[in-house]
Amino acid sequence: MFSAICFGEVLWDIFPTYKNIGGAPLNVALRLQSFGINTYMISRIGNDENGNELLQYINENAVNTSNIQRDKIFKTGCVNVTLDNNGSAFYEIEYPVAWDKIEISDKVIETVKSSDVFIYGSLASRDEVSKSTLLNLLQYSNYNVFDVNLRAPYYSMDLLLSLMSKSDFIKCNDEELNEICVALNYNSDSTIEQIKFLSQHSQTQQICVTKGEHGADLFYKGRFYTNAGYPTKVADTVGAGDSFLATLIGKLLNNIAPDEALNYACAVGALVASKEGANPRLIDSEILALLSL
Repeated sequence: MFSAICFGEVLWDIFPTYKNIGGAPLNVALRLQSFGINTYMISRIGNDENGNELLQYINENAVNTSNIQRDKIFKTGCVNVTLDNNGSAFYEIEYPVAWDKIEISDKVIETVKSSDVFIYGSLASRDEVSKSTLLNLLQYSNYNVFDVNLRAPYYSMDLLLSLMSKSDFIKCNDEELNEICVALNYNSDSTIEQIKFLSQHSQTQQICVTKGEHGADLFYKGRFYTNAGYPTKVADTVGAGDSFLATLIGKLLNNIAPDEALNYACAVGALVASKEGANPRLIDSEILALLSL
């Protein structure tokens, strides 16, 4: 069994009537750990009650918290989430907060060196402190998974290209893929052609693009794989892509066939979208029921 590290934001998603623990890298970490993969989280929280609750939750879910730092100045991150009539989420992300100030250390470097996969997103680079730490750690990591996860206005095309150039695997959704291709002056209505272009431009040979209810396309070791999605009633889409990514990477790095890994990941993503919050409990029978459709 391999070990994984997720780098970046840990926070509270604040909905109109409740709050849930979230942050894309943390969502990925929690789902990886739920599948029995030894997972570490590198982040930073405030010296406050939100931070205490968050740390307790992560520990209860067995993700290693030894590299979650405490900040004496900045508070634990919060995101105000609103949902449209289709359950799609819109985010108002507070700045600056503790996870913007993740610091480099010998301990963090050694943890990255000893792990099999390093998963990171673009949002954690919105502040120069965490950005510098991330770029430094990418010198030591063994297999890099870049979760594009665009959140305006916290990214630039130069930043995305830099992070993609250091990745072994890129995951984004179809809207993000199209935005990147257009910015690079490539216009096509075909997701497959866009993936081919991005692979050539970034020199990354493994790319996955999610397409909401329409499933996902995976380019892996020179071949394309497609899943058309599974029918489900959406409660909210928060965290669905994160659980998808965790599942896909977990299966692929455990040498599961790419088509089987993609199908399983799409089923998990659909199930998460059918439940409230980013990290709902999943039952194996639920996943298998979708896979049998």
